[in-house]
Amino acid sequence: MKPIRTFSIIPSLPEPLEPLRELAYNLRWAWNHDTIELFRRLDSDLWETSDHNPMLMLGVIDQQRLEAAVEDAGFRAHLARVWRNFQEYVNNGDGSAWFGRTYEKPAGPIVAYFSAEFGVTECLSIFAGGLGILSGDHLKSASDLGLPLMGVGLLYQQGYFQQYLNQAGWQQELYADNDFDNLPVRLEKGKDGEPLTVSVEISGRTVWVQVWRAQVGRVPLYLLDANLPQNRPDDRDITDQLYGGDDEMRIKQEIVLGIGGYRALEALGLQPLVYHINEGHSAFLALERIRCLMRDHGLTYVEAREAAAASLVFTTHTPVPAGHDRFPPEMMERYFGGYYRELGLNREDFLALGRVNPRDHSETFCMTVLALRLAAHTNGVSELHGQVSREMWRGLWPGVAEDEVPITAITNGVHFLSWISRDMKELYDRYLGPRWREEPADRQAWNRAESMAAEELWRTHERRRERLVAFARRRLHDQVARRGGSPREIEAAGEVLDAEVLTIGFARRFATYKRASLIFRDLERLDKLLNNPERPVQIIFAGKAHPRDDPGKELIRTIVTLARQERFRRRIVFLEDYGMTVGRYLVQGCDVWLNTPRRPREASGTSGMKAAANGVLNLSILDGWWDEAYIPGVGWAIGRGEMYDDRNYQDQVEAEALYDLLERDVIPTFYTRGRDGLPRQWIDLMKHDISELCHFFNTNRMVAEYTQRFYMPTAERYERLAADDLARIKALAAWRARIEQAWGQVRAEQVQAQLPRDEPRVGETLGAEALVTLGDLTPADVCVELYLGGVNARGDIVDAQVVTMEMVEPVQPGQYRYAVRDVPCDKSGLFGYTVRVSPRHEDLATPLLPGYIVWAS
Repeated sequence: MKPIRTFSIIPSLPEPLEPLRELAYNLRWAWNHDTIELFRRLDSDLWETSDHNPMLMLGVIDQQRLEAAVEDAGFRAHLARVWRNFQEYVNNGDGSAWFGRTYEKPAGPIVAYFSAEFGVTECLSIFAGGLGILSGDHLKSASDLGLPLMGVGLLYQQGYFQQYLNQAGWQQELYADNDFDNLPVRLEKGKDGEPLTVSVEISGRTVWVQVWRAQVGRVPLYLLDANLPQNRPDDRDITDQLYGGDDEMRIKQEIVLGIGGYRALEALGLQPLVYHINEGHSAFLALERIRCLMRDHGLTYVEAREAAAASLVFTTHTPVPAGHDRFPPEMMERYFGGYYRELGLNREDFLALGRVNPRDHSETFCMTVLALRLAAHTNGVSELHGQVSREMWRGLWPGVAEDEVPITAITNGVHFLSWISRDMKELYDRYLGPRWREEPADRQAWNRAESMAAEELWRTHERRRERLVAFARRRLHDQVARRGGSPREIEAAGEVLDAEVLTIGFARRFATYKRASLIFRDLERLDKLLNNPERPVQIIFAGKAHPRDDPGKELIRTIVTLARQERFRRRIVFLEDYGMTVGRYLVQGCDVWLNTPRRPREASGTSGMKAAANGVLNLSILDGWWDEAYIPGVGWAIGRGEMYDDRNYQDQVEAEALYDLLERDVIPTFYTRGRDGLPRQWIDLMKHDISELCHFFNTNRMVAEYTQRFYMPTAERYERLAADDLARIKALAAWRARIEQAWGQVRAEQVQAQLPRDEPRVGETLGAEALVTLGDLTPADVCVELYLGGVNARGDIVDAQVVTMEMVEPVQPGQYRYAVRDVPCDKSGLFGYTVRVSPRHEDLATPLLPGYIVWAS
């Protein structure tokens, strides 16, 4: 039976406790322990059973408890302290936070950060894994820094699945509805007081979405919801599940996210200067920005594309080709046939925006390619991932050397206040002072970690290991009972693990390239490691496989099956339903964080950063963040970054290296104790880990880097180009059209080097000349460069030095002589040179335009 109308019942709070409502609605509590303790103080059991959801908790708590809290002077004092601190935080962000100290206060919002998932807290289940956790940490640090940023995402009715294992150890998926009225989100209202809605066109029909807001400290997160009665039943399901369904569902979700998200900001009256496309899922927003610029300013498509590109930043997270969304041409035609005509494009020109090779009519439409083609700035999420991305996408920039492909890197980080245990925070407060919280990117604050008392650090860490073991036992007990285990099995679940034993953690998405089973390569050797009577080891696994990834599920089944063997039963545990709660216990309580991806397929790997911030030592393949983080004394590297064509051989080599490290270094170091019972060398490694890594691998540093390198330069450039009714945008578009028309005439010929002798000596200089034909272009339109470097065994120039050549004289109309002098010869060896010509304009975001570079013949 359907209701004829609906209404919401909100928690009833006594007047003195009314601040609890606002505290619950602002997700700052997710990283403020004092606020969390306030809610725990009301009812600690209810805090746990509500999945750490203060809105649900306040709605179901016994009214007598609330009345008792009013009479509790200690609780009221605690509430007053938390409320005062909260108000100071949200109201004083402009001047006291980093952004306000560094930049002038802007007239409006700076950045809109679009992402398909946001992992801010457990109870808001709109995230799947690392990408979502990173997005949530990005918002938290933007709030702490005072950056005028807003998030845009989808409010999934079910979100990502809950994982449980059947009796055979095979992953099963359970989808539970999110109850929006009992979540810390609020509907945005229009001027008429009604819920704010916007529409998008999907396959020729109108789909309506409403806008919710989750407040993340100082940062608003706008979330779109299509589950509205005016939509068709199948359209109401668009925002049902995160990464659920097929390509048809995926493209609908990405239309709602990118196009609907852009329209939602317009309806809210928000006009950010920069749009950050976090992974390709939201790249359709670039098309909507072009369309709206054409509509609002009377621009041509070419002009609007220049204007849109000037305000777009794109971050790619996926080094695995299969991880990039691609849609068949006929699907794009079905969903965008009317849309691309509004842009003034024909079918092939539109599809070319998402193709590496625009002339390949069979190539699918790739969301990453669309973002790469349109964004002013693109980055990977670690230095190694930046290199992999340049290699992966170099086809978009034909003729450009791989190291010059305009994809840079900003290495990920983690939000420390969300992931460091309370015990460790208190220790840091005593030894590092408040600066580690306020300015976590300040290296000087972390240097003090070396002075922490060894016994205090170790006892603090031991408490976290004890809590991890207790948590794992409870979790395993519930798992066994839930799947109908025998009384003996349920009782045995309480005997697994040992709070005194070296504990290794492995928790991440169960994709095959992450090689969760690498440590099982030699079971006899592993048996001896785990069950050594004097130096035992235990391993805790957790993680989800994608619902359609059967090989990933098979990895989980293999681990669960092995964990049931008598020899491994007490030493190997798999915890179901990996999420933020399980993750916190693991990164705070393990001794070693194990990571064994097949290099170079790990883009970043932020779980290892969370572990390091808690003094947990990493044991990892040199991939992702660990490739740039590892130095001797902060953990262990498996191998030296080698890569092999034979995957089976690579697995064997790296499994052997892993066993060797455990046997010869990790285990002896952990169990070698002084007369005081302390593992002094291990503790020194923990201190060094904290002092060397924490200042860099945090999201405050990361978001500040995005701001300095991308956000503010992009905002300033867009404002400059958009001034005077977008005069510079129009001029840039006209210049680009002239380049496109005349580029076929450009040639570089008759290149000659001017050497001091046949074999120059180190310390001498050389020069070069070239005859350059520009046709209808002028020297002001181009940059002519000498490209000089060593020559490798394949005859390619490597480690090139690029030197700008100057026009010295016109030879005839459209033809010019260029030269360069005094280029130093600074090392010996076989060298080669050539000359290249590329377009040049002061308003270009990047000097190398895709497809526009001419090398000397």
